[in-house]
Amino acid sequence: MTYILAIDQGTTSSRAIVFGKDRTIAGVGQKEFTQYFPQDGWVEHDPEEIWESVVWAVKKAIKEAGIEASEIAAIGITNQRETTLIWDRKTGKAIHYAIVWQDRRTASYCAKLKKAGHEKLVTKTTGLLLDPYFSGTKVKWLLDNVKGARARAEAGELAFGTVDSFLIWRLTGGKRHVTDATNAGRTLLFDIRKNAWDKSLLELFDVPAALLPEVKDCAADFGVTEAGLFGAEIPILGVAGDQHAATIGQACFEPGMLKSTYGTGCFALLNTGADMVRSKNRLLTTIAYRLDGKTTYALEGSIFIAGAAVQWIRDGLKLVKHASETGPLAESADPSQNVYMVPAFVGLGAPWWDAEARGAIYGLTRNSGPAEIAKAALEAVCYQTRDLLTAMHKDWNGGGDTVLRVDGGMVASDWTMQFLADVLDAPVDRPVILETTALGAAWLAGSRAGVWPDMAEFAKSWARDAQFKPKMDAAERKRKIKGWDAAVRRTLTV
Repeated sequence: MTYILAIDQGTTSSRAIVFGKDRTIAGVGQKEFTQYFPQDGWVEHDPEEIWESVVWAVKKAIKEAGIEASEIAAIGITNQRETTLIWDRKTGKAIHYAIVWQDRRTASYCAKLKKAGHEKLVTKTTGLLLDPYFSGTKVKWLLDNVKGARARAEAGELAFGTVDSFLIWRLTGGKRHVTDATNAGRTLLFDIRKNAWDKSLLELFDVPAALLPEVKDCAADFGVTEAGLFGAEIPILGVAGDQHAATIGQACFEPGMLKSTYGTGCFALLNTGADMVRSKNRLLTTIAYRLDGKTTYALEGSIFIAGAAVQWIRDGLKLVKHASETGPLAESADPSQNVYMVPAFVGLGAPWWDAEARGAIYGLTRNSGPAEIAKAALEAVCYQTRDLLTAMHKDWNGGGDTVLRVDGGMVASDWTMQFLADVLDAPVDRPVILETTALGAAWLAGSRAGVWPDMAEFAKSWARDAQFKPKMDAAERKRKIKGWDAAVRRTLTV
């Protein structure tokens, strides 16, 4: 029993990876699932499709690895955060489609709470802001809009959870209703100082305590899978939200270390150690991870649209057939054109937090075409990353040198990573293992199972594939950033 299985349940697909004892990848399974957009700014997933895609991916990964489930020592789970589900405790069936983290339907409710002066309490307790991004207002919406849901919740018939919690419930046959501290910390309902659900916030958001899961460390006993699912019982020993798992997978264990993940969205986390750094620049204070009862905190900047802009270019505009074509297409763009895309398809995240903003493209001419639009989409991710890191430097010891560790699907593009280094005016390190989110979940489970090394040895094994150093002229950088700042100002509604 030396293999570790990581389940990486993301926003657009579910992936399962079997890692060997030496942390090499033995088998992979991945399956995309449907995105539902029932109204402007609304985003939903079918919980049954998520579940089916996870089971399919796990079976595929085990088969590709050429092993039996009985050879797997433990499972680690990482998941899209904030996406909200409520299900029936008897049947395990969700009462409504999952409301995805990108969803903006509770924007007016958040604005109402802000106007009433509640954001100060929320931020002090949770480290978060009053924004529809987080789970708490989504829970309230479900209870208020699904017939009979609130009465059933108060009677203890229903369970709330983020995707990790829902998957564990299903994997264990309904025996465990649990989550970890990183996912709990993104709900607007959890006191990250006391590491406990907060009664005053439950009252503020009108959420019955009977709905809530038990909160555990990131490496802990989360239950055992039913033998009939994969052919053997497998212990679930690690759980972390995707950005926290990526922080672990990138071995950002020391205060001051910084990683940025480029998936559907982009999320940068700066490890601040035992210190809860309160941002003055509208960043989030969050739990990086909790191990052996000890909490490590981070500053986080969240960009809602990163890889999703590439997906839009592929599926919406149909400018490319494969996402990998976007980088070469951008490289062929006319360098004399100054086209900017502000991808506020579902509002803008940090440091602006404008839920009502929507996407825009500026600087188009008659000569603008697919190459210029693709270039603008990729550059937008880099500009937004710079905005996040600028805010972090203001909050964390006033600045300092930055080496950014990057991961996620977009970092395979050398062109994009070079532009990122150029606009940051800082080195960008790409690791050998790009599956850092799954790797982080696997380490949590593997170390808990005793088949993977401890934190110090794991950190030593981190290896760099490439480093991108800034080459852009300072005057050119300044000009480009000025154009980006102007585009954002034109897009903001607040």
